[in-house]
Amino acid sequence: MVTSRYRIIFMGTPEFAVPSLQALLDHGEEVVAVVCQPDKPKGRGRKLSPPPVKELALTAGIPVLQPTKVRTPEFLEELRSYHPDLMVVTAYGRILPGPVLNLPPLGTINVHGSLLPRYRGAAPVQWAVLNGDTETGITIMQMDEGMDTGDILLPGSLAIEADDTAGTLAVKMAALGGRLLIEALERLKAGNLPPQKQDESLVTLAPPLSKDLSAIDWHKPAREISCQIRGLDPWPMAHTTLEGKWLRLFAPQVVAGPVREAPGTLCRANKNGLVVATGEDYLRLGEVQLEGSKRMSADAFLRGRPLVPGLRFPT
Repeated sequence: MVTSRYRIIFMGTPEFAVPSLQALLDHGEEVVAVVCQPDKPKGRGRKLSPPPVKELALTAGIPVLQPTKVRTPEFLEELRSYHPDLMVVTAYGRILPGPVLNLPPLGTINVHGSLLPRYRGAAPVQWAVLNGDTETGITIMQMDEGMDTGDILLPGSLAIEADDTAGTLAVKMAALGGRLLIEALERLKAGNLPPQKQDESLVTLAPPLSKDLSAIDWHKPAREISCQIRGLDPWPMAHTTLEGKWLRLFAPQVVAGPVREAPGTLCRANKNGLVVATGEDYLRLGEVQLEGSKRMSADAFLRGRPLVPGLRFPT
């Protein structure tokens, strides 16, 4: 007999997790509780702001748990009180201990933002763009106590477009995650979701991003710099410097051709963008943000601050 609905505890925090929770609600699953990170201060006033998943849960009338610690008997008992059949995790943001993962009879499944075993870790979407991949995807996996080491249940692939940033790609992947999650649940109910061990020889890692990745080395090829700019958008953002201030760069396009100027040389500056020489080919930049200012098109930036071709950005 196929179970019509599972009692599910959903664990997730950022915008990336919202489509997964919404998919469960739209599909009529019984989400008995939602667990997310505590509210955090935001903006100039540092006012406490709820995470996106909490906002959706409250709108849907679902109890929300926001523990500061997940390795306590009290938290485990609170979860147990909801009698879940299954737990679903999408970008919760904390490593969960074995007793939590194994609490439901069906265990805990995760919506992971890569095609495992590639990109285990905290920033799989960003590293796929940074490394110039043309394809990524979502893996529904059975969670264990390792870092994304559990069995694969259901993968789904997604093309990375030439103009995708980590931000735009994450939106597409989050939507795919929601769809794939429902397919996995239907297969699980039908007894048709066999686990598959990960091939350890194919493992790559996706560690957290840091601002140390942001500075541009113009000696690198334009394609590599383009991947850097797109992979670090919206955070921590790639930058060069202009008159002692950071100049963040966005919307890159590779312009193929033999380079005659030194890397970092501004070759053209007009309404179509800033064209800079690199170690291989040229790079056109459609948007910029000078430190202390807002992000704007290159055209708008140049109207307020003309730049003369021949200028050298530091390498």
